[in-house]
Amino acid sequence: MSTPATPRELTLADFDFELPPELIAQHPAAERSASRLLDGTGPVPADRVFRELPALLEPGDLLVFNDTRVIKARLFGEKPTGGAVEALVERVLPGHVVHAHLRASKSPRAGSVVRFGGPSGFEAEVLGRAGPEESLFVLRFPSEPLALLERHGHVPLPPYIEHADTADDERRYQTVFAARPGAVAAPTAALHFDEAVLAALAERGVERAAVTLHVGAGTFQPVRVERIAEHRMHSEWFEVPQATVDAIAATRARGGRVVAVGTTTIRSLESAARGGALQACTGDTDIFITPGFEFRVVDRLITNFHLPRSTLMMLISAFAGHAHVMALYRHAIESRYRFFSYGDSMLLERC
Repeated sequence: MSTPATPRELTLADFDFELPPELIAQHPAAERSASRLLDGTGPVPADRVFRELPALLEPGDLLVFNDTRVIKARLFGEKPTGGAVEALVERVLPGHVVHAHLRASKSPRAGSVVRFGGPSGFEAEVLGRAGPEESLFVLRFPSEPLALLERHGHVPLPPYIEHADTADDERRYQTVFAARPGAVAAPTAALHFDEAVLAALAERGVERAAVTLHVGAGTFQPVRVERIAEHRMHSEWFEVPQATVDAIAATRARGGRVVAVGTTTIRSLESAARGGALQACTGDTDIFITPGFEFRVVDRLITNFHLPRSTLMMLISAFAGHAHVMALYRHAIESRYRFFSYGDSMLLERC
C-alpha cells in the first residue's frame, strides 16, 4: 500500500468518484448478514459475504461496537399560521429541551410555538437559536423528549433514501445490540451483524466491547472547502468506558487486534487516545481524521461505502491509504456493490 499523503497534499477533489445512482441502496439486504463484504486487507480485493467475517478474524481479536440507539428524531408539524414545519432533533438536553434542525417556509421566532404530531400530538416552544452559526433551534417540549419522539416521531432516514420510513425501517435502521438512545443516524457498519454472526464470533474466540457515539445529522453535511484542512468538523457526544479501555489493554497483552465496527467507533477510540494513551472519557468530539493522522488504537476497520467528497472518505483513506481505498472503491463500483447506509461493507487494515 502507498504511504498516505499529508493533508496539505490532498484537496476535496481527491476524494471524489462517480457513483451510478442505482448503486445507492434504498432498502437493506433481505438478511443482515447476507450483505456483501469487500475484503480489502490484502493487495488484491476479495469479494465475500458478511457472514464470512468470523473466519477473517483470529481468536483473541476484539471487536468494538457503537451501542448507540437511533431515536425517531424526525417530526412533522405546523405553525399557528398553518405553515408546515419539519424538525430533525439533533440532541436531547436536560429540562425537556432539544436542539433541532427546522425546515419551514419562514423560520419560527423565539416565543412562538410549533405543534407536532397533529391533533393528538404536542406543542413545543421555540426558545431561540444555538449551534455553529446558530444553525439549530432550541425547543422546549412539554414532557420527556425521548418518550414524545417515540410516540410521534419518524425514523430519520438519510437524505439519499427516497422512501418514507416504514415499520421495516424502524427495525432495520437499528443495530441488534442498540442500547443507548440518542443517535439521529445509524452506525451503519454494525447493521450487518445478526445473532448468528455474533454467536459465530464468540465461538471463534473473538471478544466484544462497546463505546457510545450519538451520531448527529452533521455526518451528512457536505464539505464546502477545497482545502480539507480548512473544514470545520461537527461535534458529537461520545463515551469510552473503562471496561472497554481494559478490554483493549487485555487484547494488546495477548497479541490480538482491535477491530473497530464503523467510523463512529474509530472516532470514539481515537478521540479517547488524543492525549497519547487510551483513557476512559465522556464528552463531545470534533475529531477530524485525514491522511497523515497517527492512529493509536485501531488495527482493523469494518465500514460501509461512503459518500464521495465526505469526511468519512478522508477517514478511511487516512486509515488504509488513499490510493488503496480509491482502488477498492473502483472495484466496488465495477462489481456492483451497494452503497451508503443500507449498502454493503468492507474490511480494512491500517496501513
